[in-house]
This record gives sequence, C-alpha cells and structure tokens, in this order.
Amino acid sequence: MFTKLSPYVLVALSLFQAACSTVSVTTDYDHSTSFAQYRTYTLAPSSEKIPLSPSGEAALRDSLRINLAAHNITEVSKDADLHVVRHISTKEKLAVYQSSAMDYGRIPYGYGGYGLWANAPRAYTDVSQYTEGTLILDFVDAKTQKLVFRGIGTGTVSDPQTNAERIREAVEKIVEKFPKTVSH
Repeated sequence: MFTKLSPYVLVALSLFQAACSTVSVTTDYDHSTSFAQYRTYTLAPSSEKIPLSPSGEAALRDSLRINLAAHNITEVSKDADLHVVRHISTKEKLAVYQSSAMDYGRIPYGYGGYGLWANAPRAYTDVSQYTEGTLILDFVDAKTQKLVFRGIGTGTVSDPQTNAERIREAVEKIVEKFPKTVSH
C-alpha cells in the first residue's frame, strides 16, 4: 500500500540529499554568448601532468556525452562548435576540529552536566589530512577560441572507483548549469 508523502518530508529528503553531496561546483559563463549556436563538442586531448585513471577517464567521457546530449550537444571527432578542455589538480589539505563542548570543566549531556578530574584535558583538537581534487572544464568556442563557459568541481580524492563516481557527479552538476541552448 502506498501512502502520500507530506511536503515537509519531501523537503527534508531533498535537504538530506544535498547535504550528502560529495562534490561542490561553481560555474561562470560569458553572458553575451548565444549558447543556442552550439550543437557539437570535442573533448580536447589532455596535457595534464597527472592523468586520470582509466576509470576516471571513462567516467569523464561518458558523463560529458550523456549530460551534454540533454542540452542537444553531441560529441564529434572533428569540426566541433565547442572544445571541452579539462584541467585536473590535487592539493593536500588539513581539517582541524576543536571541541567546544567542554565549558569551565563541565561537560553537558541530557541530565545536566558532569565535572572532570583535576588534570583532565579541558578541550581537544582533532586534525586529519586528506587530498582534495579539482576538475575544471573549460568550454571554448572553436571558431573564436574564446572561453564561453567554465565549471569547477571540487571533492575529496579517494580510490579509483570512488573518484570515478565523483567525476560523474561533478560533470553532471557542471553541465546542469550550462546555459540553455534552446533558441526561442
């Protein structure tokens, strides 16, 4: 038996899904460009010092093909309207968490609070190191060689399978913000 979900539950689920996102994306584009003129693209050869893994490369290509097709832009081998140029980088990062629960030697909990012994630490700091990866997709007009759209996806680097999933997510979110190509 199916029950109708309340609007509040749907909003909560949407917020939960957004909070679980593993890739953050920013985009920018040339507002004077008519994007309706773009119908084909080619993925420019990579000149990166750190190439994508085979699964990452496949994820990038497949995701571009699927998501740009939704904008009526198809991949061609030559004479494309757009060149998609990728840039990939990684950076070591530190995450620092400092406790704020211990106030004046008392730790709050559901039934009030409890004190610490004389030499107990009053607060603590947790530091973790991770690798952050950035994927930049530049969409360049093939005729004018002018950058018309840029998308930047950032997420934590992990194992090759997880990285491929994050590349798919980044490409999907970037292309989702690509200006509409339908002319009125």
